[in-house]
Amino acid sequence: MTSITRRILLGSALALGLAGAAAAEFPERQITLVIPFAAGGSTDVVGRIVADRMSQELGQQIVVQNVGGAGGSLGAQQVANAEPDGYTILMGTVATHALNPLILKQKPYDPVADFAPVSLLVLVPNVLAVHPDVPAQTVQELIDLAKAEPLAYASSGNGTPLHLSGELFKAMADVEIDHIPYKGSGPALTDVLGNQVPIIFDNLPSASGHISSGKLRALGVTTAERAPSFPDVPAIAETLPGYETYSWNALFAPAGTPPEVIEALAAAAQATMADPAVVERMGEFSATVVASTPAELGEHVTAEMAKWEPVVRDANVSMD
Repeated sequence: MTSITRRILLGSALALGLAGAAAAEFPERQITLVIPFAAGGSTDVVGRIVADRMSQELGQQIVVQNVGGAGGSLGAQQVANAEPDGYTILMGTVATHALNPLILKQKPYDPVADFAPVSLLVLVPNVLAVHPDVPAQTVQELIDLAKAEPLAYASSGNGTPLHLSGELFKAMADVEIDHIPYKGSGPALTDVLGNQVPIIFDNLPSASGHISSGKLRALGVTTAERAPSFPDVPAIAETLPGYETYSWNALFAPAGTPPEVIEALAAAAQATMADPAVVERMGEFSATVVASTPAELGEHVTAEMAKWEPVVRDANVSMD
């Protein structure tokens, strides 16, 4: 072995030792959790609950930073480009890690190559609901009605999980229902409540108050099983076997983050989601706790992209 080779090997060993020591001491300062949407939405609510409890687990403050825009892509891109040290992490969603990469013509990041998965935290159901004047009382009756007369559904916008929930429903039910996109769930709900549009696909937490008051009639939730908060509302899958969509929230770090740091973040996330107080808070807006391992989250992202790719293609959905 030459002296040069020996110095290179010793230098490499020293660098690895220092990196390992730094990872073992993680975290030594505050962590930034990027929420890729504006404050107030379900992702923001989940993120703030998780940040508060994970701060206790890690012994360092997790500060929430809302970076909205481009359907979540701006915030996701910021984390993808961040230093891979675990001090900048992302609250990812089905939009950031499944739909946007399929829909956007310009790809600002790779949802697999540019991120290190940490933990899938929660699943949040969507709901198919109608104005009370719509004669359909069940999913099957709505399908029959759609085959007999023109209908339209509202969503929070083109390319959103709610839009794609509607497109998957149309494909599986073999019906034609026009899509009316809005700039957010609020305006969509306003027009459905006013009976300007008869049908809506919305997040269950967003629509739950109107369902409880009778201003909307929920025909089905989009998860494979019924939502505990609305046990009398069937799953759409009870009529269309295999139908399943939902929103989800998961933690990601930049690719290249040391495995020891990922393990520390994942352990803190899993402990956070096992806290009965956190489980109760999540249940208040129909979120189901998952708290997966990093490997399970990686498999989930791959499966979600495979599920949505033909739906996006067949619906001819694309955005600049």
